Amino acid sequence: MSNDLSDLIRPEGVAEGLAAVSKKALFQQLGQLAAAAYGMDAKTAAEGLAAREKLGSTGFGSGVAIPHARIGGIDTIRGVVATLAKPIDVDAIDELPVDLVVALFSPPDAGADHLKALARVSRALRDAQFVAKLRGAGSKDAMYVLLAPDEARDAA
Repeated sequence: MSNDLSDLIRPEGVAEGLAAVSKKALFQQLGQLAAAAYGMDAKTAAEGLAAREKLGSTGFGSGVAIPHARIGGIDTIRGVVATLAKPIDVDAIDELPVDLVVALFSPPDAGADHLKALARVSRALRDAQFVAKLRGAGSKDAMYVLLAPDEARDAA
């Protein structure tokens, strides 16, 4: 089973050891990461994540969260991935604090494609070995190789 998410995530969209102390701070940092990687508006991205989170926690369980938002100003689904320096409480389903986050941003009209991307990410993050490798990668470059194995091989 491939966990290749290279169509959603660029190397610039990966961060290791973010120091977020709250959900709000985390969303701001993810927004900044998305801005740096894809040129989206950081504030719009962060506000989109926060607005979606108000509907219910995107804490997925096992220390993983998949916050997501539909925002204007982008034409394709984009993602950012981060490990956190210290786990934070996000009201996850299993009440465990989160230390691995994959945030997705979709155009407002993405519809089924948004749901398909969420399903792919959630499938990948249900793989305990894959999640353990991401957590133990040690660098954002090593994390990206795990997220985009086919692309990384082509570049070698």
